[in-house]
Amino acid sequence: MDLSKEICRLKKEKNCVILSHFYQTADIQNIADFVGDSLQLSQLAAETKADIILFCGVNFMAETAKILSPDKKVLLPEPEAGCSLADSCNVEDLKMFLKNYPDYTVVSYVNTSVGVKAMTDICCTSSNAVKIIESLPEKEKIVFLPDRNLGSYIKAITKRDDMVVWDGACHVHEEFSVEKIIELKNEYPAAKVLAHPECKKTVLILADKIGSTAALLEFSRKDECEQFIVATESGILHQMQLVSPQKTFIPAPPIDSTCGCNDCKYMKMITLEKIYNTLKNESPEVIIDIELIEKAKKSILKMLEMSK
Repeated sequence: MDLSKEICRLKKEKNCVILSHFYQTADIQNIADFVGDSLQLSQLAAETKADIILFCGVNFMAETAKILSPDKKVLLPEPEAGCSLADSCNVEDLKMFLKNYPDYTVVSYVNTSVGVKAMTDICCTSSNAVKIIESLPEKEKIVFLPDRNLGSYIKAITKRDDMVVWDGACHVHEEFSVEKIIELKNEYPAAKVLAHPECKKTVLILADKIGSTAALLEFSRKDECEQFIVATESGILHQMQLVSPQKTFIPAPPIDSTCGCNDCKYMKMITLEKIYNTLKNESPEVIIDIELIEKAKKSILKMLEMSK
């Protein structure tokens, strides 16, 4: 059986839109209706007339799709596909933490669970985080969560002294090796380094461009440079190569090259076979209490309003 063809047949039959995050494998990206960053995908799906959203990504992404499309059926091919960053901040720990900061505005990266979003004042993405923080009054006290690297990066740019940063991190972006990136720069002296702001400061210092996955893709397309060392999850290289086939893209190595840490182990849990079975059976489905959806949605809508 040709799984790709069967998936395409079923999605038409069931009026389903398939979303793939940039970090999925190439075969999954190729059968998706939309490929992109998590929030952008959920927004695109909400605008369609599809009855079903099948999200090839991790838990919090499928939850976000359900928040923005509560009347649509949202499917996640692998319910065990978590996120080390989202998991680093759970609701109970956050409740205890916020008791120490009762008058602070809570700004949460979109890489959080629906429960955390429901406790959040304003959501943000890696592309609009600086704008969101700068939009707040200069003296406003802020708790930023959950990514310490993104938070530190934003804090340095915005000069916000009253910004408390949660101590969480993404296992992929934490593991890039500064020494090995420097070795690659010596091997490819003309190459530019592209880095996601979830990377450690020591990696960001080496970067020619810091930005969200979508921003790095766009930079690689427009820039005249022919070689790029890419410090984010390796799935994006497929889109970079599609957009700029004449250019060379080199994945930045992790500290331990044998562990494959520049691949997200959770993203790679999804396969074409799981997508086919999920679409065929319309399960596993993402179910969220409508009251929780409404609470979580407020923080996303506030972000969209501030990002205009």
